[in-house]
Amino acid sequence: MPENKDTAMIKIYHNPRCAKSRAGLKYIESRNISCEVIDYIEKPLTAEVIKRLIMKLNIKPVDLVRTNDEVYKKELKGRNFTNEEWIKILEQNPRLIKRPVVEGRYKAVIAIPETAIDIILKDI
Repeated sequence: MPENKDTAMIKIYHNPRCAKSRAGLKYIESRNISCEVIDYIEKPLTAEVIKRLIMKLNIKPVDLVRTNDEVYKKELKGRNFTNEEWIKILEQNPRLIKRPVVEGRYKAVIAIPETAIDIILKDI
């Protein structure tokens, strides 16, 4: 008999154009775990959601930034910003957010590699 999984407990912040993000979603689906898929490029995250994810990831806002992105390289590299400024930058430039981020009830992970999702799955 399959376990009853609370689908509201798992969220994946997903960019369908990103291979790593697609791999993370496929990893979750291969385990027959339902999750809420949030396309954060189509519907950018609010500062409050970004702050919650940073807290659950236990990182600084700058650690959520994709430093290989052109926007970062051209406009942000080498500059110093406060945590609040980084959150605002991520809110205004969602493609700068590392992906995929998988959020559970108490923790979140940047799912690179996708097996990092196991940290979240063991708590459901």
